[in-house]
Amino acid sequence: MTKKQIFYFGLFASIITLSSGFRPFKSELFPWFHVFEKHGIYTVPTEVEVGQKFFDVPFTGKTFIGFQQSLAVRESHGKYNKVNTLGYLGKYQFGSQTLESLGISDEEKFLRSRKLQEKAFLANLARNKWELRREIARYAGRTIQGIPITESGILAAAHLGGPGSVKRFLRTNGNRKFKDGYGTSITEYLKEFAGYDTSCVEPNKQAKARHYIY
Repeated sequence: MTKKQIFYFGLFASIITLSSGFRPFKSELFPWFHVFEKHGIYTVPTEVEVGQKFFDVPFTGKTFIGFQQSLAVRESHGKYNKVNTLGYLGKYQFGSQTLESLGISDEEKFLRSRKLQEKAFLANLARNKWELRREIARYAGRTIQGIPITESGILAAAHLGGPGSVKRFLRTNGNRKFKDGYGTSITEYLKEFAGYDTSCVEPNKQAKARHYIY
């Protein structure tokens, strides 16, 4: 081997040795970490997915954040720019009338602004909680037609069908069931979003998106 060959061989060996120090000796793939690059959606594992109760990552669980993000996934798969075939807009699928009641008239601006969509969600929750305050006090903790009634379930159902439909369902002992344009019933939301902690939501009859910081 010539001196030139020895030199290049030694240089190559040095590069390999140094670069190995920047790589883990063992890499593991965790199938529970989901990344959907096309839509910019990231999810953390559930306790069922990792097969254990305690893990060094944040579980949203039944927290308010868990409620907020679970509802967003149900409504639009978490897409801020989503407009469905019925004209409902954004991550939480708001209709034009609801947006106007929240002080939002520019729908194009609404779709472009993630911050405005989150503020609208908080304001709408506050309005619905005020509208349904008596129903929450009276029916939360009961079971109607096998469905456990909770504050978070009531608020989620109101997001789907409006406070009026939730009132009619509760006051008729579940005999009047509202369905949206795609056939989704408020009973599905009452079940699916039961038991989340929404105590941080302050009832406010006049809530507007501009009143909230996000």
